[in-house]
Amino acid sequence: MTRYVTRERLHVDRIATAWAIKRFVDPDAVFEFVPRTGDLPVGAIPFDMRGAELGHRGGRCTFETLLELHELRDPGLLRMGLIIRGADLPDDPEAPPESPGVAAIFDGIRSAHSGDGDRLRAGEPVCDALYSYCSRPSAPG
Repeated sequence: MTRYVTRERLHVDRIATAWAIKRFVDPDAVFEFVPRTGDLPVGAIPFDMRGAELGHRGGRCTFETLLELHELRDPGLLRMGLIIRGADLPDDPEAPPESPGVAAIFDGIRSAHSGDGDRLRAGEPVCDALYSYCSRPSAPG
């Protein structure tokens, strides 16, 4: 069982990254959430936190960095990464048209759930559905 840690108050990129870790990298992953200035638990792998290898890089969101680091080249995941980046970084000029809607759904998840574990659980079926949409042969992009 590997422990992963990220900032509390999960939103789109961190939820999608945790989903991808659990689904494609480490099915036994356990997630912990700390304040932005909090100490990291010993032995935990940080993501989307200052200084973490697994974070925003070169204009890409953490989800896309995860795909790159783990050599996940599934076209559905790559397409999903573009949408997640556009939802996470609304000023991204390359954001696909789906990004604002995805951002709105994750805004709703954050509003509806006060705990990060609940947010993560609520976001998992959204990520499953988005991945399914992006994996269709007729998916845009």
